[in-house]
Amino acid sequence: MKRCELCKRRARLQCDADGASLCWDCDSKVHSANFLVARHSRNLLCCVCGSLLMWSADGAEVTPIVSVCEQCADGGESSDGAEEEPEEESVVEENQVVPLSPTECCSSRRDVDPEVSRKRCKMENV
Repeated sequence: MKRCELCKRRARLQCDADGASLCWDCDSKVHSANFLVARHSRNLLCCVCGSLLMWSADGAEVTPIVSVCEQCADGGESSDGAEEEPEEESVVEENQVVPLSPTECCSSRRDVDPEVSRKRCKMENV
């Protein structure tokens, strides 16, 4: 498992431009410093084994998500970090990306007047 370069918590992202593995909080602090570093492309790390995934993002704040590499999703974690040979050359790796917390639809909120909620939904979909 990779550790954050700044706070030593579990790393969730890899920034090649900075050459650093970062946790969600440190990534947000570093990449919200200015518009230049916000452009850095970062790759998500597997939350089980810490391997680099194909999923990438940029911007000041990356929404925390959970992603598992294909090998870990199949139940075969590699503790030494060595990659196994693919069965076929044309195998394409798939990543499963799931938000940590579900987003709430504006119409599902009970504390908002239904008319206000309908108008907000229309505005969000414009």
